[in-house]
Amino acid sequence: MARQKFIPREKMSKKARKELDRQGRVVWAHSPVSKVFESKKAYNRRNRDWLKEDGSDRGFCFFFTE
Repeated sequence: MARQKFIPREKMSKKARKELDRQGRVVWAHSPVSKVFESKKAYNRRNRDWLKEDGSDRGFCFFFTE
């Protein structure tokens, strides 16, 4: 077998670089990214306390005294 001559990455064609990159990639069985927790300071439209239907009345309450 003849050994292939070394070609620097900068001199490779775009197609050859893409193939080299493809060979170097690994397909993961699961996502290696750990879970990112949302900041408690950030506004989250989905978690508005005043929209929760827990039976408590959190609306305005007016008391009239005469």
